[in-house]
Amino acid sequence: MSNTLDKDLLSKMDNVNVAGHESTENDDAQLANNIEQAEPTTNRDAIGTENKVVPEFYNKAQKYWAEVPATVNGMLGGLGYISAIDIQGSKNFLREIKVPGKKLALDCGAGIGRVSRNLLMPLFATVDLVEQDTAFTEKARELCTSEEGGRQNSLGEIYNVGLQEFSPSHKYDLIWCQWVLGHLTDQDLVAFFRRMRLSLEPGAYFCMKENVSTSKTIIKDDEDSSVTRPLALYEESLKEAGFRIVRKVRQQNFPKGLFPVYMIACRPRT
Repeated sequence: MSNTLDKDLLSKMDNVNVAGHESTENDDAQLANNIEQAEPTTNRDAIGTENKVVPEFYNKAQKYWAEVPATVNGMLGGLGYISAIDIQGSKNFLREIKVPGKKLALDCGAGIGRVSRNLLMPLFATVDLVEQDTAFTEKARELCTSEEGGRQNSLGEIYNVGLQEFSPSHKYDLIWCQWVLGHLTDQDLVAFFRRMRLSLEPGAYFCMKENVSTSKTIIKDDEDSSVTRPLALYEESLKEAGFRIVRKVRQQNFPKGLFPVYMIACRPRT
């Protein structure tokens, strides 16, 4: 596979990579300079926990996404044709867990509102969006309020802020977080999960949909300053934040050669 195609496969969907290949030995050697490659049960602060590293980790990602076109194909790293497959898989997942409330949902790492418009707005009276890129949120406002979308009154508040700084001011029936958690450090990931747990209505769900590595190591993408974590590390982080995992499903029918993508539904531990 060519280097150009490899880069395309490592491009990102809705603020994190949907596709790619496992790291080579050379990649791992470079990764060791920035991230400790450890078992999921070891060092919780593997990614940029020193003060001098964290700002660069986030700033580099913000600069990367500022250059990405505010289109579906841009959000999906040139793989826009899989959007319908992705949305259908997410619809099936939500149907299985039977979200009790239908009033207010939150889309984290919303990009241009692809997930909000196609997945959440048909199900919830109001959907709030969190997205730090202002060009993306301008497009999201346009797409999510268009007559073609059919849910003109469903768009709630838009928060232009990174997830590492976001603290909800409402309680939600569903919080959906997709292809964005790789842009958080390990420490900020757990802190984010904790804030989301405290922002759920009784009986509500927090759902995440992310790429996972097939090894026990964290894979770094220096181009956009993100990581792909093992599934076990996400599970450990959720439990550390006070969640219990209710359902876990792998997305089906994606093209071969991409990272596995998992959906996880959680509720606060009682």
